[in-house]
Amino acid sequence: MAKIKIENVVASTSLGEELDLQKIASSLDEAEYEPKKFPGLIFRLKEPKTATLLFRSGKVVCTGAKSLEDVRRAINKVAKAVGSLGIPIKKNPEIEVQNIVASSDLGTGINLNAIAISLSLEKVEYEPEQFPGLVYRLDKPKVVVLLFGSGKLVCTGARKPEDVGEAVDKITEELKAVDLLH
Repeated sequence: MAKIKIENVVASTSLGEELDLQKIASSLDEAEYEPKKFPGLIFRLKEPKTATLLFRSGKVVCTGAKSLEDVRRAINKVAKAVGSLGIPIKKNPEIEVQNIVASSDLGTGINLNAIAISLSLEKVEYEPEQFPGLVYRLDKPKVVVLLFGSGKLVCTGARKPEDVGEAVDKITEELKAVDLLH
C-alpha cells in the first residue's frame, strides 16, 4: 500500500447555544474578529497548528489539523479557553469530520492521456490546458482524486482516513488492470 500523508482535516462541532464573539475577541490573544470582513471569530493555535472558526450560533469549524487527534486537541483547547471566560460550553462536543485532504505517490510517472481514455469517462475529467491533473471521482469511497503525471495524487472529500487508503488502493488496482501502472 502507498504511503499516505494527511494534509488537512476539516471538522465541525457545536460548543453550545450562543457565543459572545466580541467578549472572546477582546479577552483572548489568539482570537481575531472582524465582523465586517467575516462573520466568525478566528482562533489560531500554534500547537496543534490549526485555525478554528467560531460562530455566534455556537457552531465551530476546525481546519488545518493533520490528524483526527489534532482536531480533538484543538477543539478542546479552544473550548477550555472560551469556557475560562465564564461562557457556558457544551462538555465533550460531538466532532464531525467534514473533509480530509491527503496526498500520496504511486511511485512512478503515469500517462494521464492514456488513463483518461482507459477509465470510465463519466468519472474522469482531464483538460490539460485548464489544469495539469486528471480529476477522478470515485463513488465508493465517495472522494475525488487528482492524479498528476509525476505519479503524485491528492485525495479530497474523505470523511475518514481509511477512505483515502481505499481510494488509493482502488486506483492502483484499476491502473494495473489496464496495464498503465507496473
